[in-house]
Order: sequence, then structure tokens, then C-alpha cells
Amino acid sequence: MRPDHLSATFAALADPTRRAILARLASGETTVSELAEPFAISLPAVSKHLKVLERAGLIARAREAQRRPCRLEASRLKEVADWVERYRRFWEQSFDRLDDYLRKLQAKEKKHGRKQRKS
Repeated sequence: MRPDHLSATFAALADPTRRAILARLASGETTVSELAEPFAISLPAVSKHLKVLERAGLIARAREAQRRPCRLEASRLKEVADWVERYRRFWEQSFDRLDDYLRKLQAKEKKHGRKQRKS
């Protein structure tokens, strides 16, 4: 994934309204007016959010006569998930090392007859 795509995707995901729109689109294709219904913002404001999502590659919009359906483009989300996964593994390994260290410390304290702290 190119860094500019990654930045655009994270910037689009930074807004709670856009995340809510994506959550709604995860249930299936819907129109702009249907997407706008639960929000206390204007239709033009929703359209601006949709443009950000579209530029980030997170949604696709079509035109069918008077209808303007939107659909989720999940492949970009998978790319983000793959990028984040590398860091999840790093933190899990770090916590595993910390856990091993604490167990060794506790075993050493037991061996030397020191009282263990209670949390």
C-alpha cells in the first residue's frame, strides 16, 4: 500500500461520521439520502463526507437514473488491517517478553523467601 493511500485512508477513518457511514455500508449498498437519515447534518455535508471516503478508496458511488447508490470497498480496509497487523504482533511479542520477565522475577522472589506484593 502506498503511503499516500494509507494517509488518505486513516484521515477518512478519523471522523466518527465517516466511520458510521462505513458501518452502515457494511450492511449493503444504499443511497446517499438513506445514508444521511440518521445524522443531524445536511445532505451536502453528508455528500462531503462521501467524497472523502470515495477519494480514500473506501466507497464507490454509482448513478442509476435518479438513484445514487453507494457501496463499501472493503479491499482498502483490508490493506489497513494488514498494515496494523504488523504492529499488533510487535506489541503481543513485547507483552509476552514482559510476562516472561515478571514470571522469572516472581520465581526469584519466591526462591529467596521474599513476600510477593499483592495488587
